[in-house]
Amino acid sequence: MSYNAHQVMSFDERIGNTEFRIHERAHIVVDGDACRGCSTQECVVACPARLFVPTSDGGVLFNYEQCFECGTCYLVCNTQGAITWTYPQGGHGVVFHRT
Repeated sequence: MSYNAHQVMSFDERIGNTEFRIHERAHIVVDGDACRGCSTQECVVACPARLFVPTSDGGVLFNYEQCFECGTCYLVCNTQGAITWTYPQGGHGVVFHRT
């Protein structure tokens, strides 16, 4: 579908046009041991892609493959060293396409 300058894409259309070029090395690493001591787990609530999942033992699992690279998790985490965030290697990561 082609858009004129005055037309706006819906959120669902934008997400439908998003491509994730996945690298074998995760650009975000979560230290599950550090997460077990976290009482708020704000990354779980704040991630717009819902990629953080609490585990029954108090830890957190993270799936980087569909990450928007917004950095929200890194900003809201209150446990030093629990989240290590770097940019994906060149040519990888999220790609937003405009139609």
